[in-house]
Amino acid sequence: MSAPEPAAALTSVTRFFGSVRAVDNVTLTVRRGDYVSIMGRSGSGKSTLLNVMGLLDRPTLGHYILDGIDTGSLSNRERALARGTRLGFVFQAFHLLPRLTVLENVLLGLAYSGLPRSRRRTMAQRAIERVAMGHRTEAYPSTLSGGERQRISIARAILHNPRILILDEATASMDTETERKIQASLNSLVKGRTTIIIAHRLSTLRDADYLVVIDEGKMAESGTHSELINKKGIYYNLYKIQTDALKNIGVE
Repeated sequence: MSAPEPAAALTSVTRFFGSVRAVDNVTLTVRRGDYVSIMGRSGSGKSTLLNVMGLLDRPTLGHYILDGIDTGSLSNRERALARGTRLGFVFQAFHLLPRLTVLENVLLGLAYSGLPRSRRRTMAQRAIERVAMGHRTEAYPSTLSGGERQRISIARAILHNPRILILDEATASMDTETERKIQASLNSLVKGRTTIIIAHRLSTLRDADYLVVIDEGKMAESGTHSELINKKGIYYNLYKIQTDALKNIGVE
């Protein structure tokens, strides 16, 4: 019996910006249903890698297969359609339009659905309720806290039930209590769904099925949390810095 087709597969992917290799010869396979965390130092190339995987950018070299589709052959319109139907995004920057209400911002996530307006509205309202923001559907982003704005971006990402969820440090700018609440919302939404996340939170790293460490654009290490801790390489050192910092302020 053949193995199931992966959710995403990069082969020798490189992304140049001028003479700089932001992503350098990365080969990575993400299995369906896996929770994969990507981490690395600031400027290591992890966000560029995530942009390629999310069809927000094209590789300069190499091949990328997403959900069985060879993305190298897609037109810009086809890439936009694939993003809008197969992927859900949650970014650190909320990307909410200030002149639209909460409901209108979430409805943008169904722009390519072709569904009747009444059906789209019902789906958007349900997604907003799933992140406990049903009481703010007519509010504008300027009246929301940072945590509330992130909840709305999560609702927009999941309302069309995407096969793959991509998160780029979605809680990095939050205070600890808000981060915990947002993470609790995400935990219930990612179950059974292929999830690729740039992570910094220790519990997120420990809970990942698979970890990828990017260093100077290259995939320097990969494996489970336990495997990389035992290896005592880049991941071990970054993880130890975080745990030591938390111990110093009395947080275990």
